[in-house]
Formats: sequence, C-alpha cells, structure tokens
Amino acid sequence: MSESTEGRPIVLRGGTVLTMDPAKRVLAGQDLLVTDGRIAALGPDLEVPEGTVEIDATGGVVMPGMIDTHRHMWQTAMRGYGADWTLTQYFVWYYLEWGKAFRPEDVHAGNLLSALEALDAGVTTTVDWSHGLQTVDHADAAVDALQAVPGRFVLAYGNIQQAPAEWSAAPEFRDFVSRRRDDLLGFQMAFDVTGDPAFPEKQAFEVARELGAPVTTHAGVWGATNDDGIRLMHEHGFMTPESVYVHAATLSADSYHRIAATGGSVSVSTESEQSAGQGYPPTWALRLHGIPVSLSMDTSVWWSGDLFSAMRTTLGADRSREHLEAHAKGNTVTHAALRAEQVVEWATLGGARALGRDAELGSLEVGKSADVVLIRNEHSPVMFPLLNPYGHVAFQAQRGDVDTVLVGGRIVKRAGRLVDVDLAAARATVERTVEHLRSTLGEEAWAQGMNPDVPETKILDNPYTYTDYQSAATHGG
Repeated sequence: MSESTEGRPIVLRGGTVLTMDPAKRVLAGQDLLVTDGRIAALGPDLEVPEGTVEIDATGGVVMPGMIDTHRHMWQTAMRGYGADWTLTQYFVWYYLEWGKAFRPEDVHAGNLLSALEALDAGVTTTVDWSHGLQTVDHADAAVDALQAVPGRFVLAYGNIQQAPAEWSAAPEFRDFVSRRRDDLLGFQMAFDVTGDPAFPEKQAFEVARELGAPVTTHAGVWGATNDDGIRLMHEHGFMTPESVYVHAATLSADSYHRIAATGGSVSVSTESEQSAGQGYPPTWALRLHGIPVSLSMDTSVWWSGDLFSAMRTTLGADRSREHLEAHAKGNTVTHAALRAEQVVEWATLGGARALGRDAELGSLEVGKSADVVLIRNEHSPVMFPLLNPYGHVAFQAQRGDVDTVLVGGRIVKRAGRLVDVDLAAARATVERTVEHLRSTLGEEAWAQGMNPDVPETKILDNPYTYTDYQSAATHGG
C-alpha cells in the first residue's frame, strides 16, 4: 500500500479535526490536506491536486500523532510478565537479577515490538528510555530496531548495570553518540539521581552538557529518588528547560518550585504510579505549580502501550484526589478542574514541548509535519454519537479504533492495519528472546518471577456480627 501512495498528496475528508493549535480549534466536518509530508490546508470541501489519496474521515476524529515521553522499549518482549509486580519486584528482577541476561538481540526484539505497538496505537513519537544498554552493541541494536520502523524515536541512553559517571565517560559511548545520534529524532541521557551528598552523578551531567544532550531522570520515586536529588541538580545548575522529570510523584513543594522555576517538565505515567508504587500520580500538584506535563506508559511488562489508557487513568486519578481532599474537609467538588481537553493536549502537544519539538509536532497547523491520527471505527457502536470529541478520545476510544496513522505524511497504518509490516517476523524475533530468557532463568525462577508471593491478609473483625454461628464457609469456621 505504501508504494501506491508514496509521494502522493493525502486528504482526510469530513472528520472532526482536533487541531490542538493555540486557539484550540475544533473543526467539525472538515478536511486536512497533506502534501510533501506537511499539512498544506485545513477546511471544508478542500480542492486537492490530481492523484491525491482520499481517506474518508466522516464520523471520526482527526488529531495530532500522540507522543510518549518515557517508554522502556527494550522490555516489551516481556509483555505482561510483571502484571502482579510492585516496583520493588521490578527493581529486583531487572536491576539486580535478570536484566544482565538481555543480549543485544533481545534489546532489538523489545524495541522492534514496542515501536510497532506504538504506531498501531497512534503514538507517532516515542522516547525510548533505554536503560538496558549494558554495552554499545546493545545500543546499536536498539537504534537498528527503531530505524526499521517508520515512526519518530528519541533514544534516552542509559545503563542500570553501571554508575552514570562510568558509562558516560567511556570512549565507546562517545563514539556511539557521534555515529548514531543523527539516526534519530533526538538524543537524551537517562539516569537517576540518588541524593547521595557526594553527587556521584555530577560527571554524567557534565558529559550531557558537553554533548548538548537533555537529561531525563526518574525523580520523586518513593524509596529511590526524592528531594535531595532535585536539590543537588539545582544547586549545581543542571536543571534546565530541556530536563524531563519522570513520575515526580513524591516531591515536596520546594522541589516542584525548583522544577517550575527552571522550566522543566514532568512525564506522568499514571498507570505505573498507581500500580507500582512510585507515589500518587502528581498531576494535581503539577497543576498547582504550573509545571508542564506530558504523558507516558513506562513499560509493557505491566501496562498497555497506548496513550488512551494514559489519558483515561490520568483523568481518573486527578479527579479522584480532588474528590477525596474535598470530602476530607466536608466539601463537595461540583466542577472538575482537570478536563478531557487538557489530557489530550498532554498526550500530543505536551510531549512535543517536552522534547523541544512543538514547532514541528504536537498540533495540526498548516506548515507543520503531517503526524496525524484518524480515530474511526465503522464496525463499533462506541464511535457514535460523537458529541464531545475530547471526551471521546480520552474516555471512549481505544487502540482498536485507530484507523489511519501518518508520520511525516507517510501512511503507516490504514483501515486499521499497519502498512508493510511483517508481524510474523517480529513475532519470531520476540519468541527467540523469550526462549532465551526462559531457559536462562530456568522454569522455577521464570514461574516465580511471574507469580510473586501474595502477602497474608487478615480480614478485619466485623462489629455487625450478631451471632456466634459458624459454618465451613463463614467466619473462619
């Protein structure tokens, strides 16, 4: 399909267009024309050049491609394995026990699958928070996989098996950056700041500054990274507008003020924070401090790789906290502060701003790159009536409703199917990785890793028990 459309203009006809432009225009029943990889026109009944590819968007939503600012893509070959993990079990499995078992080809397999999954869900730009790069061979394998998929990717280079000062000072790392940096949309350095007063991460920050590479860091993670790390970064001048703080869920007001004052942004992974235990999803605090927000899904070891889930759970977590705080004071929330429109913006333009790419990506405006998603599913009763398009995207749509995806004007998904993708080959690659890991761990460790112990719980005594009667099925009888 891509051969027949290559280089041809494309028009999406009659959709509801969420521009996400400064005026937040919602254009009902209008067209979007793409020529030479860019948005050429928006409007009703557009005249188009001869040979234009026509895509029916009637009854659908046309929106900017979504942007994920924090995804451990190399872990995707372990999809769902850690569904019952806590953050502690994740740390033990990857950092201490089995992360070292991943070969370059395993990183390649995870990245390939994750990149395809992203495009399938309408995520056109993804930050590969790649902290499994034990060697430069692993890093080359990661980039090779990303180059094999027609999305946009930023490599956030990290290595959980070495101290940041060690891997960032290695000559082979510098060589990798010089060789591969231009193969990607962008390049970041990914490492965490422990809060050690000696500030052992200082040298890595200096390397990042020398290379002109933004730093992305897991900040405000309960029991791992908190206010001391933020303070050290600030006092040494390493907090910049390009800094991306992931989670930021257990920080004090002082740390939020420092982030806001230096212009950084926070990547919120609500499903992760809710389930793994980094802290309560912090959008309520970020809104109070005026800190820019982007969304991310973290890792498919637990969660879905789409941003529909991220938008939905973010709205739920933020509103839930608002209600609970009001109820604790004897009050009632009568008007929700966080709106569906805002989380759609966080999933699109928010990510573009975090990456410094908002001049090109994140909104549908004439002259911008044509990274476009059409949500339309004529086979689903969930797609009508389309009354509130922002609410429909945030609460109703799912990845299966992504009909068409364009990246830079190239059709990469059409009629609900990825274009020119050999899923069978990707599956075989992933199966080899799973086989390797399973045989390396052994069946007992493999099963134990997937099924961690369930803590004992005691059912609370019930004050409404009015009889001593017990049976085999009641009251522990």
